[in-house]
Amino acid sequence: MKPTRYEQETVILYNQADQTASVYTHDSKLLEKLASLTGKYPEQVMPDGPNRYLVPKSCVLIREPYSEERRAAARERAKTAGTRPPIRGSGS
Repeated sequence: MKPTRYEQETVILYNQADQTASVYTHDSKLLEKLASLTGKYPEQVMPDGPNRYLVPKSCVLIREPYSEERRAAARERAKTAGTRPPIRGSGS
């Protein structure tokens, strides 16, 4: 049975001594991304059990939320460049 969206949690663990972080997740999109990164960077991103990967700690990032001013500036840059958002739900 597929886990509910609430049950699709992600846990990231690391300590100051190690250079890697452990990522445990049931998020299907994140699992796909981690599997893809394993193919691209097999020396740095490695499976470590079911739904668990080891990644460099430098991959774990927490940043400030976007301010409304930053969003507006990004929107204007995208309009000027002619960038369009992806079409969701197309099934491709």
